[in-house]
This record gives sequence, structure tokens and C-alpha cells, in this order.
Amino acid sequence: MSKVLVIGDPFVSAENLAKAAAKLAIDPPIDIYQFDWCPELSRSEFREIIKKLERNGPSGFDLPAGVLEVLPQVEYLLVHLAPISATTIAKAERLKMIGTCRGGLEHLDLAAIREKKHIPIINVIRNAEPVADFTIGLMYATVRNIAAAAIQVKQGKWPQSFANDSYKSSFSNMKVGLVGLGHIGKIVAKRLNALGMSVSAFDPFAKQADLTAEGCLVNLCSLEELFQNSDVVSLHLRVVPETENLIDASLLKLMKPSAYLINTARPEILNQKDFIEVLQTGKIAGAGIDVMWQEPIDPDDPLLSLDNVVITSHIAGDTVDAIERSPQLLQRTINQYLEKP
Repeated sequence: MSKVLVIGDPFVSAENLAKAAAKLAIDPPIDIYQFDWCPELSRSEFREIIKKLERNGPSGFDLPAGVLEVLPQVEYLLVHLAPISATTIAKAERLKMIGTCRGGLEHLDLAAIREKKHIPIINVIRNAEPVADFTIGLMYATVRNIAAAAIQVKQGKWPQSFANDSYKSSFSNMKVGLVGLGHIGKIVAKRLNALGMSVSAFDPFAKQADLTAEGCLVNLCSLEELFQNSDVVSLHLRVVPETENLIDASLLKLMKPSAYLINTARPEILNQKDFIEVLQTGKIAGAGIDVMWQEPIDPDDPLLSLDNVVITSHIAGDTVDAIERSPQLLQRTINQYLEKP
């Protein structure tokens, strides 16, 4: 017999995780303990919890009633975003594996897990491709005025000229700079390579030789060089103390007046005040963003009055084959790991 604990949330339900757990290649019969964390919250409300979790780590959050009682019996733990703190790990005396159906591990106390050296962590990048696709779509929508034109046509207008007419160019002639080369950043880079575009990137952990070997044609450069030389700057960073407010006036003012900023990552990477100022004063051509400091957006947010910014409602990774099917992707990945000789 194998005992599995699954903890769902408003994005990935415990029921969905349990279906995946039932198909794990572990000793039968499989006994599944099923709980949901914050099931009373809407997805919008839950995003605020996610922000705190990503910023502060897993400590200080309460798990559903009953979880701590079953933990000593559990051998396998499957979660999406449920916080797994040092306290949780300490109680899981028989734990053999942790599986999480997302790329980031901010919700796991990695130091506590490392102390139990026999516990592997299996994670999957559930929405890297959808976010990469959306990022490039947002680039087109912003740079080529697709969103602006569509809005005006529905208002009964027929726009033929835009503020960027004097420097409007074919997308393939533009240089794109990527800030961050994780899973999403690399997919964006490869998609842009296929479009024949010049791509540069800043990532202190990336190595030029490794990127070339992966078929990722990217020129690594400093952050300052990237902002100075790019026609489109796209952000692909996680929020950690080192990246919070990283993109501020000192970098934004290096951008060309004809350049655009794209953000499908996290709003906290950008200094909000400085970002709004460069858009209001026309220091950059425009921006496309899928994440906001307050979600849903405040009706009085100054960005809503600007016609040089495209704002979408945090939907970059929201496809049926991403979040909802991530437990099945996790199950397959775990089974591949278990079946290795």
C-alpha cells in the first residue's frame, strides 16, 4: 500500500490531483488523502495569496484542517501552490517524494527538504509554452497597434494613423531584449529565432556556450546594454529580493523613444511610479502588460487613461492544457522518474 496526500487550491483542485495520484506507478493499493487549501477564495482573491507566498516563502500559512494529522503516514505529497514549510516536512516522517505541478518552488521550504536528502522534488513547467506564446502575441498587439485599433473600431472609429507611425517597422526588423532566460524566456527566444529576429538577453546564470548548444540563438549582454539597444524589452523574471523594483527609472530612461516594454512575469519587477512616468511623458513608445500591482485593476489606475499601453487581465498562462491538466503532466513526469533504472 502507498499513502498519498494531495492538497489542491483554487487553480488546481484536490480532486484533479487525486485523479493523477491514482495513476502513479507506486505500490498498490493507493490510499489518497485529499484536501483543498483556500477553496473559498476566487482565483482573483487567491492571486493575492500567491504574491505573499512568492515574496515571503511557505512559513506563516495555515494548511487545511486535518493535514498535519495525516502527514506522519504520508509517503507521497502532491501539490500545486500549497505551502510546504519546515514544520510540514518535519511531521512527514515517511515522506519519499514531493511533486508540484508548477515551475517555481517558492512554496516549498527547500532548506528543510534538503536536510532529508532522500526526498526528491518533481516539478513541471505547466504553462511555459502558453506564456511564451502570449508574450509574442502581446508584442505584436502592442507594436503593431492591433489592440489599439480593435478598441477604436468597436467605438465606431476607423483609425489609420497612430503615434508610432514615424518609426513603425516590420516586426522582424526589430531587436528584442529578454530579461531572464528561464524556461519561458528560452521558449520566447527560440520562437523569435524562428521569426528571424535578433535577440539579446540578460541572465546572470546563463552561459553563452550552453545556450548555443541548446539551439537558442541569443547574445548575452549587460542589463544596461539590453535596455539601450533593444526595440522591444520583455521581462521574464521571478520576484525575489534581488529583482523587486529592478526595472526602475535608471533603466527605463536608457530605452529608445521608439522602444516598447512587455511584462508577462510579475508587476513587482517594475517600479510602478517610474513605469507610469515614462509612459505618461512619452519617453518610450509604449508597453504591453498582463500583470498589475492590483488585480482586478483599480478603476482609477492612471494606466487606464493612457493610449500607449495594452493591458490584459493576467491570462497569459490560462489555457486548458496548462493549469487544469498540470496534474496529469506531473503524474507522467513522476512515473518517468520512478521507472528509471
